[in-house]
Amino acid sequence: VIPPPVIHIESYSEDSISFSLKMTTNIKVSGYVVNIYWTFDTHRQEKRTLVIEGEKSIQKVANLTAHTPYEISAWAKTELGDSPLSFVHVVTSGTRPASPSLKAKAINQTAVECSWTGPRNVVYGIFYATSFLELYRSPHNSSTSAHNITVLVQRDEQYLFLV
Repeated sequence: VIPPPVIHIESYSEDSISFSLKMTTNIKVSGYVVNIYWTFDTHRQEKRTLVIEGEKSIQKVANLTAHTPYEISAWAKTELGDSPLSFVHVVTSGTRPASPSLKAKAINQTAVECSWTGPRNVVYGIFYATSFLELYRSPHNSSTSAHNITVLVQRDEQYLFLV
């Protein structure tokens, strides 16, 4: 039986998490697949995937959000096949930034100007869809460090927007 890898949180800060991966077995490990999950607002779960080569590994994931819960899952790729998943949870330190205040204004039948307030020097994600289900599962999205963006939409549809 292949055991799951051990994920150990080495440290965390407002915008990063460092963790180590190792196996408690003599089975040859060729690498790991790691997923980092977090929830954007209450409608959208985000994921970042890392493919890591080698047996032992210390990783640092940066560009995270302060005071946000993250779930890290990992499995090992071994000579006998893939291991089961293991999970850890960690909340980054600091104070979570305030949610931006979004305004969306139709420019014409196929363009919407989105503008919002919020801190400078950060990257904003803009998500939009025609239903809450689509907004959660597979929204259209764009990112920018500006405080406005024009998005193109289908005519004769109503859209929901998040920033």
